[in-house]
Amino acid sequence: MHGYTGKLIDVDLGTGKVKTVEIDEEMLRFYGGRGLGTYILWKELGERWEKVDPLGEENLLLILTGPLTGYYPGIKTSVVAKSPESNGVVGSVLSSEVGLELKASGYDGIIIRGKAKEPVYLFINDDEVEIRDASKYWGMGGIELHKTLLREVHDELRKKARLRGVPKEPAMMYIGRGGEKKVRFSAIMSKLMHAAGYGGYGAVMGSKNLKAILVKGSGPLPAVHDRDKVKAMLREFWRELFQMTTFRQWGTGAGGYSVGKDRSSEPIKNWQEEYHDDERISVVNFELKAWVKKYWADYGCPVNCMKISYLRYGEYKGAITDAPDYELMAYMGTNLGIFEPEKIIYLSYLVDELGLDGINAGNVLGFAAELYQRGILTEEDIGFKLEWGDEKAFAKLLELIVERKGIGEILAEGTYRAALRISEMKGVDVLKYAVHVKGIGVGAHGVRSGLDYTKEISYAVSVQGGDHTATAGLPAKSYEGELVNAFYDSAVICMFTTKPGFEKIIEFGNAVTGFDLTPEKWFNEVGLRIIHLQRILLLLGGPDVYWDPRKDDDNPQRFYEPLPSGPMKGKAPTMEDIMEKRKQYYAEIGYDENGIPREDVLEELGLGEAKREVRRIRKRLGL
Repeated sequence: MHGYTGKLIDVDLGTGKVKTVEIDEEMLRFYGGRGLGTYILWKELGERWEKVDPLGEENLLLILTGPLTGYYPGIKTSVVAKSPESNGVVGSVLSSEVGLELKASGYDGIIIRGKAKEPVYLFINDDEVEIRDASKYWGMGGIELHKTLLREVHDELRKKARLRGVPKEPAMMYIGRGGEKKVRFSAIMSKLMHAAGYGGYGAVMGSKNLKAILVKGSGPLPAVHDRDKVKAMLREFWRELFQMTTFRQWGTGAGGYSVGKDRSSEPIKNWQEEYHDDERISVVNFELKAWVKKYWADYGCPVNCMKISYLRYGEYKGAITDAPDYELMAYMGTNLGIFEPEKIIYLSYLVDELGLDGINAGNVLGFAAELYQRGILTEEDIGFKLEWGDEKAFAKLLELIVERKGIGEILAEGTYRAALRISEMKGVDVLKYAVHVKGIGVGAHGVRSGLDYTKEISYAVSVQGGDHTATAGLPAKSYEGELVNAFYDSAVICMFTTKPGFEKIIEFGNAVTGFDLTPEKWFNEVGLRIIHLQRILLLLGGPDVYWDPRKDDDNPQRFYEPLPSGPMKGKAPTMEDIMEKRKQYYAEIGYDENGIPREDVLEELGLGEAKREVRRIRKRLGL
């Protein structure tokens, strides 16, 4: 194989057994990362998917590379499992050298199954794979883990490699208290502030009593098919990516002001508004007040879009996070009625340390605050006042959530499940205030103005629900659709380094792997195969939540409310328009009129076995 090592590590935390699994040609039909992970889950769990508890021992946690990991500029590592948020499959990626170190150790990924009796961490050093006691690290956040666990393992490696020089520290991914407490929107963290957030896989890791994964490899990357072409194309890509000067200067944080001001597409007070002209949240203020590292690149990345904010003075001295990036500026800021940089940095630091997905955490906080605003949740219910702009109150609520105390026990289940519980408690339907799609809080890009990259059905029909990095679009088999995002997540590469273009990156992938993949083949076969499997597992759902595409392939109710302010005031999609576009999407992607993958399409994609799952879906829906 070229670009692949051809092996996966299979670890059973319950028995302590470790083995290797060979990657076969069937697996290669799914490329890597998200695609390979979806296939493994389907093969192992598909026949009983509805009964598999995402937070139970039976679920698998997959840490995967892709064929372009380590070769293409920038680094990502893919995390895949049955999602505690959607009960489907979400391909989540984070900036972490774990994927690179896995390949250098001779592996394309890890299959983690079972549950350890006590807290453990996994340590991989070339062909040595160990399950180690992590009891003393349980309860720690990222800062303490870097000071203790990472430093201790690094010292151990330096002693082993004394005669060969001092190795760089191992790559580490880990969970915080949120994951330990199985908060459904917990993230898997890396480097204090990188996160695989969508999917809630920190909770899956916590359910397995797995605190961290550390990997250090000393071997070369697998050989590529056409070394000269890979080198030539890399030089071309680097030249192009080095030209992204604005993105290098500001990162996504520049959107904190512009997405609201110029696009009317930023969540404000749980999406009650999407327009603002508040210059306090301009990225310039973050740079002047807090940035201590203006250019931060992970392995092999010429873009350097990350920044580090650190508060050296004031009430929140010591808070450290990224820029914050746009999503956290919005969800820990405007969505909570907060526009002051110091307060946003503080809350972003808290969600990082607690190991929560900042997007879904902010979605839950905004949902709770609107219920308080409307008198549905009271001070007695929460334990304190929860008013817009009060960062201290939101910090208290985050603590209740990770401790699963009081109202936090309900909110720890995520916006959708919390809405069901609160509706029952209060006798009031609060689902109309829950801005989610299939259990996943919508990313910080609205659809009402039509000025953002997100369009009318971007979230409604996506196999990853509210994930703003996996949006769907029309035409379905085009660069506007979710098939392109499925490629990036399967390759496994960063979407912010894809400026060279889809066709060029596929060509580069062929130079690495020796495959004859084309954009047409991805749109009509490989990518379509991945999307259809994800769709099937999403619609199987269970055991606590099931989705009916006839009503759940839709936008949040809030997105039908006309925008109340700004230059796009009064604008919103209509239900008729959404339903018409949904119907068109179904036809183009290969679903029937009810949104279920067609059996003839599955046969064409080589997924004839999956017809048994489709028939179970149809039976449950009474079709």
